[in-house]
Parts: sequence; C-alpha cells; structure tokens
Amino acid sequence: MLLYLLAGTTVSTGFMVIAWLAIAAALLVLFSGLFGPGLRYKISAAKPADNRSDEFLHTLEALTDSKVHRGTSFTVHTNGNDFYEEELRAMAAAQHSINLEAYIFQKSEIAQRYVDTMTERARAGVQVNIVLDAIGSAATHEKFFTDLRQAGGKIAWYNDSTWYKLPQFNHRTHREVLVVDGRVGFIGGAGVADHWYKARPNKPRWRDTMVRVDGEAVPNLQATFAENWLESCGEVLTGEDYFPQPHAEQGSGEAMVINSTPTAGGSTRARLLFQMLLASAQHTIHITTPYFLPDRSMMDELVRAVKERGVEVVLLVPGKKSDHMLTRSSSRRAYGRLLEAAARIYEYQPAMIHAKILLIDGLWGVVGSTNFDNRSFGLNDEVNLAVRAEDFVERLEHDFERDLANSELITLEKWKHRPVLERAPELLGWVLDRQQ
Repeated sequence: MLLYLLAGTTVSTGFMVIAWLAIAAALLVLFSGLFGPGLRYKISAAKPADNRSDEFLHTLEALTDSKVHRGTSFTVHTNGNDFYEEELRAMAAAQHSINLEAYIFQKSEIAQRYVDTMTERARAGVQVNIVLDAIGSAATHEKFFTDLRQAGGKIAWYNDSTWYKLPQFNHRTHREVLVVDGRVGFIGGAGVADHWYKARPNKPRWRDTMVRVDGEAVPNLQATFAENWLESCGEVLTGEDYFPQPHAEQGSGEAMVINSTPTAGGSTRARLLFQMLLASAQHTIHITTPYFLPDRSMMDELVRAVKERGVEVVLLVPGKKSDHMLTRSSSRRAYGRLLEAAARIYEYQPAMIHAKILLIDGLWGVVGSTNFDNRSFGLNDEVNLAVRAEDFVERLEHDFERDLANSELITLEKWKHRPVLERAPELLGWVLDRQQ
C-alpha cells in the first residue's frame, strides 16, 4: 500500500534539485573527510631546538596553551592489576569529589567495583561525576548505574546520538582521566574494562600504563574533565570541592597537562606537542603506541631524525594479538621508510599493548590517551601529561626495555618478504590514515 501511494506521488522539480544538492554536499563532506590531505606540520627553525633549555620549555608551553608546573610528583603504574587497585584506593578515600572520564567503560567485574566504590562514596556525600563517550561505552546501559544515580551520582554521555549533534558524530572523547578531591589525578591509556584487569583463556590481559599525579598539575587535569562535563550536561564545576588550593609536591622536573580538541583548520595541541618533541630529539626517540598510522609530516620527522641527526628511533607496536588486525596490517605499510632509514621496529608478543608513551632523549616523557594516528591528532578529544624529568623517563624506559625483551624485531628483510595475505589489507591504509 505504501509503495502504491509513493508511486502516485508527484515531487516538484525544485524539491528534487534541492534533494540532489543535499546528497552531493553530504558526499563531498564524506569524501573530503576520508581522502582529503591532512595538515602539513613543518618546524620553522633551521636547527633543532635544545629541549633542555628554558626557551624550549616556554615555547612548548605557549604553543600548547598549557602551564608548566614544578611542584608535582608522579607514580607510574604498569598494567591493570596495579593501576586499578591504586585508583580504587584513591576513590575509596574521597571526601569531596570523584570525577571520571573514559572512552571505554565496559560492564565488567572491574567496572562493577568502580561503581560500587563510587556509590558508597556518593552515599557518604561525595560528589561523583562521570563522563563516558556515547560510542566507546555504548554497550554499557544506563541501568548499570542505577544504584549510583540513586545515591546522588551523576553520569553524562559525551556527544550522544541527538539529531542536532550528527554533524559532529565522529568527534569523540578519547580521554582517560580520574581526579579525586581535586588533589589526586590519574592519566594514561586505559579505560575501565576486564581486558585490562585480568586474563582469560586465550585472551591475555592487555599491557597498559597509567600515571598517578599529585601536586600542582592536578587542577589542570580537573579542568580537562570540567571541559567535557560542561559540554555533556551544561554544568560548570567550581568551588573548593573541585579546585582546592593545590599543595606543592617534591618534584624533580617540569610537567604540563596538555588537552587537545579538534579545530576547524586541522591543528591540535596534541599534534603540536608530538611534532615539537620529535623535531627536538638529539639522541633517542622511543615510541610505544597501539595504533601507528603516521601522517606524512610525522613520518618525515622520524626519518629526518635518523638520517640527519643520527637519532636512535625505536618503535614498539602490537603483534598478532592486536585488537584491530586490519589497523595492524595497515600500520605495517608504514614500516618500510623507517626500516630503510635504520629505525628499529618491535612487535609486542604476549598480549595487546595499549600504552601510549613517547620518550625523548632520556629527558622528556609523554603519557596519555593519544595514539600515533589521525583519529587522535585530528578528530578526538585527547589529554597528555608531558614531563621533563630524567627520573620519570628512566622509570618509563625500564618498562620499555622489558617490553622490547618480549617483542619480535621486524627487520627490513622480513618486512619485504611478508606474505601476500598480510600485504592485501595494507591497501586500506590510506583510508585508515584518516579514520583510525
């Protein structure tokens, strides 16, 4: 009956013209998003900056619109059996506020422990606020938080499927942040799900890193959360429950919290941070990333570091236990230029490696939510902790060396002779460069 009615319906020529123009515009937006060239990044200075100098620090501070803190301490927590317990202890001790933002918050044993802890604290009068990405955490339903809501906790969904948000549907929050009482913060690559928490048959626990932050940098982590809380529910967080006067901690270096969000022109603070640090390297660049799909500017910077300055470039990426095999295959397409330049590439064997860490010259360490791909650099909200401190980097280098010992070295010869079935999916890499 419906087809019969439609068959007898006449549509004006003007309406059809508008309809076709709308379809053409939508296809143009899709085409440009998938295949349009990315923003080229080029450092204006002829010589690499001295990343030990105050001048470099102040330049990075200005370009990333962040603040340098010196009274901050850091504790590196390796893998979920460590960092989840530390976060739970911090939340259980909360007196004023608990703020959690996550891309992945998956209904699971560890997520239930988080909800139970936050529910108990909410009943005690602590203000509990959670921001979850509406896509990354889509499988976790509202009823999972019933007890927490009844206790006074609040849950907001970032960029949900409301019709007027559809043009920004691809804009996600990828941030993983926890702040307790405005005094203790956690930042890194892990969400809240059992695959970070415990091993299962044929599914080893994911390898990841979180960093506990105490001291003067914590208010900037809180402000990062407050930004997306405002965007998700319209509430501005203020007052001493969220922003108490920070206490200076004994710290050995300088730290910046650098949050990043897409711009109309394509630049992001996260991308500026990475480009500046790569271009400044004089001795070593050690990268751990779960998704390696570098744009041309970043690849050029890495190759230039090896060829022109003799920098040791070592890349650690997932092996066959990657959670996105198509992305891994496309990532391997980029190995050639680096291997030809004498960079070293390792694939982690025991499990999926999800840590996102950049180490420069034994001096600079970056830990956060940013992958080496266009989603992180151009589409997502991200947050990173950048620290200039040798002891902090030494601790992260210890994990890096241990991870390399559990990895397979990919040589140029091995890469050239990889099977045809591995090469075929690499053809999709030029699309994934834009979307993964």
